[in-house]
Amino acid sequence: MENEVLRIEHLHKEFEGNVILKDISLTVHRGEVIVVIGPSGCGKSTLLRCVNALEDIQGGQILLDGVPVDRSSKEISRMRQRIGMVFQSYDLFPHKTILQNVTLAPEKVQKRRKEEVSQEAMELLERVGLADRSGDYPRQLSGGQKQRVAIVRALCMHPDILLLDEITAALDPEMVHEVLEVVVSLARTGSTMLIVTHEMAFARAVADRVLFLDEGGIVEESTNPGAFFTKPQTERAQAFLKTFDYE
Repeated sequence: MENEVLRIEHLHKEFEGNVILKDISLTVHRGEVIVVIGPSGCGKSTLLRCVNALEDIQGGQILLDGVPVDRSSKEISRMRQRIGMVFQSYDLFPHKTILQNVTLAPEKVQKRRKEEVSQEAMELLERVGLADRSGDYPRQLSGGQKQRVAIVRALCMHPDILLLDEITAALDPEMVHEVLEVVVSLARTGSTMLIVTHEMAFARAVADRVLFLDEGGIVEESTNPGAFFTKPQTERAQAFLKTFDYE
């Protein structure tokens, strides 16, 4: 389709003989927000790492705008620039200011003009409420603030799709809300995102589509998140959701 950004076809991933992902097929369209949920160890984070070619795959293929995302390709560095990823850990450079952390990759990797990148970075930091902290160092920020910086850093690379891997997992409960608000704002402005989360209320609020994974496979998929969280169709999803209080 014309607005297709990412296509995953029959993805198979093994590690030391253990099947992690089996026959995963998925299409992500421009501006769509897909949330992936499921029990710990079901392969959610591995799926994102495969999309960004951080993991080898043993079968199937991953296509970005019709071009294979191949870890062994000479073009993989260029492809990765189009796939933004935010991890559980912030991975900010402690010896660089917040502004320097955000502008480093666009300047050095994409060879963009310093003035242009700095202006965009400040606009993005303003958007997440951190413009006044641009000269600070990561040690001066809270966990929630660091994660917002990590999101801005990814956005500054102009990715075609943004992968968010349990971005609130390392945060104190009171910091979770401020980060999730940023993601909801991105969704409203048309960012294409593939999100792994254990925050069910957030998933329900932000998703255009929900994927429920278990034991490496897609057990249930819904384009009606409200209906999925109210009355999932599979017994496995029903049992999983009963463990959460997300009203």
